[in-house]
Amino acid sequence: MSRLLQGDVGSGKTIVALLSMITAAEAGVQSVLMAPTDILARQHFDKISKLCTPLGISVGLLTAREKGKNRAQTLENLANGTIQILIGTHALLTETVVFHKLGLVIIDEQHKFGVHQRLALVKKEQGVNLLVMTATPIPRSLALTVYGDMDVSRLDEKPSGRKPIETSVMPTEKIPE
Repeated sequence: MSRLLQGDVGSGKTIVALLSMITAAEAGVQSVLMAPTDILARQHFDKISKLCTPLGISVGLLTAREKGKNRAQTLENLANGTIQILIGTHALLTETVVFHKLGLVIIDEQHKFGVHQRLALVKKEQGVNLLVMTATPIPRSLALTVYGDMDVSRLDEKPSGRKPIETSVMPTEKIPE
């Protein structure tokens, strides 16, 4: 698979990614989710580990902030297959990150990564599926789909019960509020 998943913020892209990672874990392969910032990676880790741990699926976190024994243990657990889902940032691109059996790579906010960065994870193992997600498609992504390198899936409906987004301009005097 080489697929672009496009949808507005809050449309459900992360749920699609989670279900894909659970399916991969059930099939006996590892998944990795790369986010562009430490904060977003940690948010994904918190949400996904809360949902996956009760299912018996192990989730790990690897960012530049993980150092020393914690980082070494994460890398060891990844290499021996104990970690089924790894979530991280650019730190995932280093040569020290070795998977036991990688089957699925998911890139969140794909437009914030270069082409070579996106492909670096896929090249860590043969036959890896790639899912890239974006809320703001860019010309490069559209070109990839036009030339057939990626299939496109669109989430064009909002989840039920979602409150409407309100955008407004506020005067600078209201900043403290």
